[in-house]
Amino acid sequence: MFDIMPFERNNNRTVFNPFKELNELEKAFFGNNSIAEFKTDIRDTGSAYELEADLPGFKKEDIHIDLEGDYLTISASRNDSKEEKDEKGNYVRRERCYGSFTRSFDISGIKSDEITAEYSDGVLKLNMPKREEIKPTSRRLELK
Repeated sequence: MFDIMPFERNNNRTVFNPFKELNELEKAFFGNNSIAEFKTDIRDTGSAYELEADLPGFKKEDIHIDLEGDYLTISASRNDSKEEKDEKGNYVRRERCYGSFTRSFDISGIKSDEITAEYSDGVLKLNMPKREEIKPTSRRLELK
C-alpha cells in the first residue's frame, strides 16, 4: 500500500515569498509553539457551563480570576529559572522561563456570584451556573 505524503515543489516559480527564509529562521529560533494563550474547553451541561483551562506548571498563587462587569478574566504568570553550575561555580546550563497569559470571557448569561473554581494537576476548572431565562409574558388588556 502507498502512503500519501505532502511535498513542496522547489521549482514552483508562480508563488514567490521573499520572506520565507525569515519566517523559517523565526520558527527555528523561537519554536513553532503558541505560548501566548492557554487552551480552554467550555462545556454546556444544561444548567451551567464548565470551563477547563490547561495551565500546566503554574502554582495556585500565580493564577488570578477577576470578575468585572460581564467579563471574567483568567490570568497566570510564571517566573522560573533553572541553573546548573560546575564545582567552580561556572554555569553549565542556565534557563529562564518568563511569561504571562490572559484570557477574557463574556459571562453576561451567568450567575457571577455562584461561580466556583478549583485547580489541580495543571487544569483550572470553573463551574458557572446559568441565569434563568426571563420568558416574556403576554397578557391582554381589557377595554373599559
